[in-house]
Amino acid sequence: MYKKQFRQNWQKRFNKPKKLNPSFYIKKADEAEEKIFIPKHNFSDFLINDQLKKNILEKGYASPTPIQDEAIEHILLGKDIIGLANTGTGKTAAFLIPLINKVLYNRSQKILVIAPTRELAVQIQEEFIAFTKNMNVYSVLCIGGVNIYRQIHNLRRDHDIVIATPGRIKDLEQQGKLKLFKYNNIVLDEVDRMMDMGFINDIKFIISRLPQNRQSLFFSATLPQEISGLAHSFLKNPVTISVKLQEIPLKVDQDVVRVNGRVKADILLDLLSTKGFDKVLVFGRTKWAMNKLFVFLDRRGFKVAAIHGNKNQAQRQRALNQFKNGLVNILIATDVASRGLDIDDVTHVINYDEPASYDDYIHRIGRTGRANKTGTALTFID
Repeated sequence: MYKKQFRQNWQKRFNKPKKLNPSFYIKKADEAEEKIFIPKHNFSDFLINDQLKKNILEKGYASPTPIQDEAIEHILLGKDIIGLANTGTGKTAAFLIPLINKVLYNRSQKILVIAPTRELAVQIQEEFIAFTKNMNVYSVLCIGGVNIYRQIHNLRRDHDIVIATPGRIKDLEQQGKLKLFKYNNIVLDEVDRMMDMGFINDIKFIISRLPQNRQSLFFSATLPQEISGLAHSFLKNPVTISVKLQEIPLKVDQDVVRVNGRVKADILLDLLSTKGFDKVLVFGRTKWAMNKLFVFLDRRGFKVAAIHGNKNQAQRQRALNQFKNGLVNILIATDVASRGLDIDDVTHVINYDEPASYDDYIHRIGRTGRANKTGTALTFID
């Protein structure tokens, strides 16, 4: 069994991805007709703390997104949830708002949020901090790539929520530093991504250590058979909420760049020198190739940063912040950056290497065309 699992994970990481039909990569933003969503609720309608409502408004949330509109009320009622929604749909607020409210009214409640990547975990914590302003509600971030001893110290202090990646949770639990039986609210976010990254056994281990009496929330973009089986073994009489209105981001012009034997780095150089390529995310398949591309662009005077598996967490977060804040205008990344990250005003996503799957493609190009702005996605093909 172990050898089979190892072989599958190895194949996922290192096998050349199956080529997708190039027609998938070509679509004009105005070809799709956007469905107008009218929420059933306002945030003021929800039975939540007044300070929490104030913080929601201060964060600029005018009205609920579809997943928030459907999920918040059920979570407030204590229901287990299967939430099916694409990245960038407001899932984080959909679970944080009702769970924060739960803690405010019952301090015996503790929350554990598990995210597949360090970057997504950091983003969830940032949202948590914004929602809990002036509330004396506290979080601990537990992720790999940074000092575990500081995290152990923080866990000893009074806290209400732990936001973590699967591997670090398992390490802390096995060291006896994180008592999973104390956490009676659990969120698994981006479960399909966790499966893709080989975390299935870690997730099963974590679930086995949780208390039986708990509220469990399960979010995923897709629900294939393996994930569905995990969900129904983990949840009790769950409410299923699906708000996947469209697979393709509506505000993204998509096209291909045919390589035709040319040097890909030179083609990219020409594109990045073109007017309008103001804030560009470049995705590739391996950390070694992306680091080489970073050096290539850096030596030619471009303001560029990179995030991939060879960077420690501090380096990855610094690069992401530089890109968000405009200190660099090109970010080179592997798929570690493609899910759940909210980056404003990305003008272009360039798939320097083709994605391994159509789902990965959707997650990559979803970094542009956000907040009603039109973006562009270009995919290099042979």
